[in-house]
Amino acid sequence: MTQLTTLLSNQLKNNLTRSLVKDTNYPDWFTGKHLQQDVLALHTLFVTQKLGHGDQLLVCLPNSAAFLVINQAAWELGIIVHPISPTTPIPELIAADHEQHYPMLLLTPELAAGFAAPDFGHETLHLNTAALSVVKDCTQLDQRTSADRSPVQEDDLGLILNTSGTTGQPKQVGLSQRILLNAARHDAASNHMTPKDTAMITMPMFHINAQVMSTLSSRVANARIVITPQFSASQFWPQVQANHVTWVSVVPTIISFLLLNEQANAAYGRLQAKIALRFVRSSSFALPKERLQAFQARFHTLVIEGYGMTESASQCTTNPHDAPKIGSAGLPYGTEVKLVVADQFTAAPGVLGEIAIRGDHVITHYLDDANPESFKAGWFLTGDLGYFDEDGYLFVKGRKKEIISRGGEKVAPAHVESVLSALPFIEQLAVIGMPDPLYGEAVTAVVVSTTPGLNQAAQAQQLLAYGQAQLAKFETPTQVEFIREFPRNPTGKILRAQLRDQLLAIGANA
Repeated sequence: MTQLTTLLSNQLKNNLTRSLVKDTNYPDWFTGKHLQQDVLALHTLFVTQKLGHGDQLLVCLPNSAAFLVINQAAWELGIIVHPISPTTPIPELIAADHEQHYPMLLLTPELAAGFAAPDFGHETLHLNTAALSVVKDCTQLDQRTSADRSPVQEDDLGLILNTSGTTGQPKQVGLSQRILLNAARHDAASNHMTPKDTAMITMPMFHINAQVMSTLSSRVANARIVITPQFSASQFWPQVQANHVTWVSVVPTIISFLLLNEQANAAYGRLQAKIALRFVRSSSFALPKERLQAFQARFHTLVIEGYGMTESASQCTTNPHDAPKIGSAGLPYGTEVKLVVADQFTAAPGVLGEIAIRGDHVITHYLDDANPESFKAGWFLTGDLGYFDEDGYLFVKGRKKEIISRGGEKVAPAHVESVLSALPFIEQLAVIGMPDPLYGEAVTAVVVSTTPGLNQAAQAQQLLAYGQAQLAKFETPTQVEFIREFPRNPTGKILRAQLRDQLLAIGANA
């Protein structure tokens, strides 16, 4: 047993009759005993099917309390969990399996139907927390006589998470059990979490935010967890009140929806006296000052902004609860943070540079040693630009990279471009992020058409429909723009920043 799995096992043992986790799809809370039973059932499944140390388990499920027990059961055996979006199209899921050769996948019934016998075996595992469709790769597992049962080590991988790269190919971040525990401890301490707290999860559970910032930190603090299928503005305050929620991790888009939604505001008005929310934690992109202040004033709840990423297993800076600075990502916590300016590291105030981080919860390389240029002298170079003020608070000002940030999701333009380019009317295509008051950035397809000026409305509808069918929901463009030609540099590369400014200028003059 590692420190992480020992802590998780002891938490359940010490809370057998306590209500620990609430999945809003179910009427009742799950106790430590319920979760312990599910861990044992999964453990039995993995052992019976000869999964062992170093095997990868693909998990493609909607938000569910099952994530907690899947992780714990897998980590106890040294199995690596790779969660991905449940909106992943079946062809993309099958392609990922062909590349990675997962011995087992835990899926929704709809996704499981895409894996045909006899190469794949199917069964349903009924847990307290969920009914899981189990897909087994018979070509691998049927040939095994045993599984690797060597002792699990602190530096063995626990999670693999995808993070988009500028090439369009997802970079895989491998997080060891040591890194995961260190990150969760920093998160719990910096947010002053105690067993009296109840965290509510509205973010996707295949993301680092829900996996560590909310779930694992709560387990470290022996706090309770409420899991919702997804964010609902109209249900947010009733869920907070009914489950005695004390904090929630969100993105600025959620804060905007709560301010704008009439049902949300009416619900808060009815329930205000019974709400005990200490704070909401906001990350992904900066929250406009007026919106942050409006939220705090209307809902009498502190907004704490922070900065983190998959590569740091969640946060690396956060605003102190007793001294937050609006617009800032806060102070480093459990992390060294510097800026790279002209290839030199500095922490000098007022200097704009690339943000670099290192610490006991930060990776030192990507899996398969992809993107080695992202690492320098033990530091991870984030690709984000920022500066420190005189008090050491970090202000994030933008990204060197081309990744689009939409409502907390990271979208790789090259991947979206490669999919949409199959459409016959597309001569040239660039996918960029345009300003969006709710989501931060809108995924925008900019098209040079084979029939310029003709049938643009029909072509735009066809592109949007095709994207919805072929891409994950967060990757699908929501805007389509047509232009005659792209601005390019002398080597022919599209100047994306100039293209964005060009479209903004057109909109301003329209």
